[in-house]
Amino acid sequence: MGKIFVSGHVNQEVNLKIKSFPLAYNSVNFPFFGINTSISGVGLNIAKSLHTLGDEVVFLSIIGNDQIGKNAIQTVEGFGVSSEYLLPKLNETCESVILFDATGRRQIHCDLKNIQDLRIDEDTFLKAQDGCEVLCLCNINFNRGILRTARSFGKIIATDVHAISGIDDVFNQDFMATANILFFSDDNLKEEAESFVLEVENRFGNDIIIVGRGASGAYMYVKGEKQGVFVPAVATRPVINTIGAGDALFSSFIHFYNKTKDPHSSLSKAVVYASYKIGENGAAKGFLKENELEKLLKTLK
Repeated sequence: MGKIFVSGHVNQEVNLKIKSFPLAYNSVNFPFFGINTSISGVGLNIAKSLHTLGDEVVFLSIIGNDQIGKNAIQTVEGFGVSSEYLLPKLNETCESVILFDATGRRQIHCDLKNIQDLRIDEDTFLKAQDGCEVLCLCNINFNRGILRTARSFGKIIATDVHAISGIDDVFNQDFMATANILFFSDDNLKEEAESFVLEVENRFGNDIIIVGRGASGAYMYVKGEKQGVFVPAVATRPVINTIGAGDALFSSFIHFYNKTKDPHSSLSKAVVYASYKIGENGAAKGFLKENELEKLLKTLK
């Protein structure tokens, strides 16, 4: 397997366990062991997951010149990925607060500070991605300027645009048009995933389109095949917090697809991987090594 390049954001994440949604007002609560703080963010989650699965990862992000930024550098180096391309261009690192209940449902509050105003310069991107076979470009504004250059390389480009409401989603048009492998969730879709995927493929020509469907599993379209396939969810352990499930599904699919070029077996394994991941609290926690996942898969047969 070749190296995988990941460019996406990093943030400090606070997870807060609540009794239920909707959250009723009261002046003070004492959720003993219900508050957890860690370094996370879509880019970091994907980079950590891929590294845990055994890939060589180059990770690029923009962080703050603050204590959270220093914690981010320490975290990335701590799980074994170089911090060379963690660029301290912000005054404050991004932060998020996640509310989650006993069923694992969650609500995300993400403060991106002024990161959406920044861009990755092309020289830095060219140097960082050199030698990588797959480019995982998260749908964050700082990646927008490198999309055309990335596409010109002829490498596999993978993007997750998360919860989109329709094909004309303005923010994500560039990312959807660039990706060979496109992920999104059905959380905000106003039509059936199967018909929407055909609209997306007709407009953007993606090679593989995968729709995360939460507790229902995932749906995949592969160019050249007569019809899409649905992979049902599995239960591997009790759900604690579903935050980061999509990142786990995306990263594990990329890992196995880069290794085998078989989208069907890759998605089947990714669904199991994501199921196991949500048995822990925190978007950057719960990742399995490849051999651990293979052992788990044998118990499910």
